[in-house]
Amino acid sequence: MKNWNKKTYIFTLIIIIFGLISMMLYNHLTFYYNMSAKMQNMGMGYLNQLTKTLEENISQNINTLNTTAITLEYMMEKNASKEEMEEYLIYETNKYLSEINDTFSGIYGSINDFYLDGSGWTPNADYVLQTCEWYTAAKEANGKTILVSPYLNVKTNSQVMSISQLLSDNVSVISMDISLDKIQHIVNEGNVNTLGHVYVMEQNGRVISHSDTYERYKSYLSDKQLKNITEKILNNDTTYFTEEISNKDWQIFSNRIMDNLYIVMAIDKDLFFKDVNDTLFRNLLLCVIISALILFFYIYTFKRVRHSIALERDTAQKLEQTNMNMIHALVRTIDAKDRYTNGHSIRVAEYATKIAEKMGKTPEEQKLIYYAGLLHDVGKIRVPEDIINKPGKLSNEEFEQIKIHPVTGYHILKDIYEDKMLALAAKFHHERYDGNGYPSGLSGENIPEIARIIGVADSYDAMASNRSYRSSLPQEKVRNEIKNGRGTQFDPEIADVMLQMIDEDINYELKENTSLCKTILVIDDDPMNIKITELIMQNEPMCKIVSATSGKEALKLLDNLSVDLILLDVEMPGMNGFETLSHIRKKHSTPVAFLTGNKDIQTIQKATKLGVDDYISKPFIPLTLKETIHSILNA
Repeated sequence: MKNWNKKTYIFTLIIIIFGLISMMLYNHLTFYYNMSAKMQNMGMGYLNQLTKTLEENISQNINTLNTTAITLEYMMEKNASKEEMEEYLIYETNKYLSEINDTFSGIYGSINDFYLDGSGWTPNADYVLQTCEWYTAAKEANGKTILVSPYLNVKTNSQVMSISQLLSDNVSVISMDISLDKIQHIVNEGNVNTLGHVYVMEQNGRVISHSDTYERYKSYLSDKQLKNITEKILNNDTTYFTEEISNKDWQIFSNRIMDNLYIVMAIDKDLFFKDVNDTLFRNLLLCVIISALILFFYIYTFKRVRHSIALERDTAQKLEQTNMNMIHALVRTIDAKDRYTNGHSIRVAEYATKIAEKMGKTPEEQKLIYYAGLLHDVGKIRVPEDIINKPGKLSNEEFEQIKIHPVTGYHILKDIYEDKMLALAAKFHHERYDGNGYPSGLSGENIPEIARIIGVADSYDAMASNRSYRSSLPQEKVRNEIKNGRGTQFDPEIADVMLQMIDEDINYELKENTSLCKTILVIDDDPMNIKITELIMQNEPMCKIVSATSGKEALKLLDNLSVDLILLDVEMPGMNGFETLSHIRKKHSTPVAFLTGNKDIQTIQKATKLGVDDYISKPFIPLTLKETIHSILNA
């Protein structure tokens, strides 16, 4: 039971720990993935805002250019003059300067092979339209509005991006410039401060705007560390991924703008997730604390429960031991009256338990049968001692008094134990299977099974035990008596079990192995005390008295003689009783009772400490001497 409790405790503890760890991991990972998704959405949402701002700015310029292109194409169809179209461009330029932004530098183009500029700028004589980036890009786009890669504008002497469109005559081109300052302004407004940086990149990998001025106009496809990132960005319209750069993880967010621009946000992952990691750490710490408290209370509660169970078990064991002590006290009471059947009740209990075991009874049933065997003769307490110990044959009247002991035993036990089987075993263990037993004349299975088992064990021990008038019967004779009583005196099935036990007992060990005749050694320097002891015990045929007048003589005698009890005088010349006892204990564990005329409490206490079984005061009271001797011998 103890091992089972320990295994259960360890198994439950492992399950709890596993459950808590699983819960913490699940909670931690779920929270991490949820927060990661939220951070990703937040990052993409922020980048989408920047993308929208840039696209709106570029789209506004494209719409302006498209509207102007439609009007010019109409004017060309109507054969408007160069001056009329130039006047229109000036008008449109002035109009949109106030409506668009201060980075707008005017609408210009090549119309019918004439360069027209709404801002009034006149190119140098060496200015060749057909080689200008805005012109060649529009021609290659074949009528599609195109965003031209940044170049140095000779008009403003600054880096610009042009929006150009080929008109319907497939020769004329109209264009307008977008200052990179405007794009840089949007990038700077969207800067993520210490978390990372934002930049705008062309399809060819060249950075046209960056929150870090040192990074502008670099080609990231030529950079070994950034090439892999750049290729991932250029191959996707929208993407989100993690990349390691210089031993640091970066969260990359990117969107395509128009056909050939990409806006990118690169965030330091450790900084980006710092709040997430801090929250995760606090969450994990809280989970650990809660888990530790759960484990603490489980262990504490288990220990308290185990302590309570242990106390309850100890209490039950003490109660069980108390019951056993009471039973043995009752048994000793009976044995004290029937001095010639010493140990009978214990042997009957042992034989009955073996029978029950072979019959397949449970441990609890075997225990009950053992108790019943111990207490089956408790009713003899009411039978006069002279009848119990009568050496000859009993008269009819005396036998009738013997026959009342099962009834007396029943009434004693029925009020002591809740389980009535003990009382029934005591009442009916002398019933016979054929109905000729006593006290009620029950037959067959009307006799309680427990009484039938005790009856077989009781009869067996009566034959296999020593008596004052005979020794134990030979095993073969005992077997024949059990066999002959099968079906008449004994339950046949139980008798068969007993016969099996006899057959298995090859060395005839199931019998009383102690002699009824007890040898008592009296050690006293006064021969008169020895003589008085012999006179008192002369009518006790089962007691043999031997004597020694000194401790030294007694020790020699003990080397050659086995004795059952020593009566030892305390005050002797030479070697007193305490010294003699000390020498005796070096070789023998024989029970010892002191004979002393010294009634001083110190003497009694000293004797008790030395393990003396009892002490008898001089002068002897005959009945006290007899009772002390019989009590020690029958203990």
